[in-house]
Amino acid sequence: MMPAVAAALAFLLLSIAALHFYWGRGGLWPAASEAELVGTVIGNARARRMPPPWLCTLVAAAIAVAAIWPVLLVGTAETAPLRPLVTLGGFALMAVFLLRGIAGFLPAWRRLHPLEPFASHDQRYYSPLCLLIAAGYAVLLLQGN
Repeated sequence: MMPAVAAALAFLLLSIAALHFYWGRGGLWPAASEAELVGTVIGNARARRMPPPWLCTLVAAAIAVAAIWPVLLVGTAETAPLRPLVTLGGFALMAVFLLRGIAGFLPAWRRLHPLEPFASHDQRYYSPLCLLIAAGYAVLLLQGN
């Protein structure tokens, strides 16, 4: 079961990384314009444009690294010497996704990101997805201990 959880988590995170990379290259989906995309995926009333390409690419790379971690957490004999580092990284990633998931339900976050449809999508999809990702990391971390 754990390899299936790791594979699903890795696939999900790679898909999210690819989407951020796509946006960094000027892609607009799921919107029709940059202004609409800002309202859909950023939701900050002060943001007028998408982040610069280098920043989208950096975020995509970070998420892609996070996608490797579930596979490392399942582990093999080759990764055994790195187990403490892999476990520590797994806990750090779990915490990041847990905090981001919780943030979406906090009033302070809602004040920072009030634009629609982001505000609704964040509570309905983005934050729960982050909580699900954190739960996936938790499952993998607990099976390893």
